[in-house]
Amino acid sequence: MVGNDRREHSRTALSAKVKVQHATLGEFLFSTRDISDGGIFIVVESDPFEPAMGDRVQVQVQGLPVPAPVLEMVVVRKTNDGFGLQFADQ
Repeated sequence: MVGNDRREHSRTALSAKVKVQHATLGEFLFSTRDISDGGIFIVVESDPFEPAMGDRVQVQVQGLPVPAPVLEMVVVRKTNDGFGLQFADQ
C-alpha cells in the first residue's frame, strides 16, 4: 500500500462493457475503468444509478464471443464518476 491507499489489490486499467443488474434499480450498461483481484470500478455518467453501499449487484461482461459468467458483486465505494464493486466471495 502507498500513502492513504488502503486497497489490498493492485489495479489494472481495463475498458470493457458490463451489464449491471440491481434488484430494485434495474439493468444498466456501463464501462469499466479498472479491475483487480478484488473487484472492478464502473464509470457512471448520466444513468440514474444510485445504489447504496453494501448493495449486491450482478455483473456480466458484454461483447465476448461466448456469454460471460454472471458475477455477484457488492457496492463498496462511490466517487464522482462511478462505483467500486467488490467480488462477493472476497
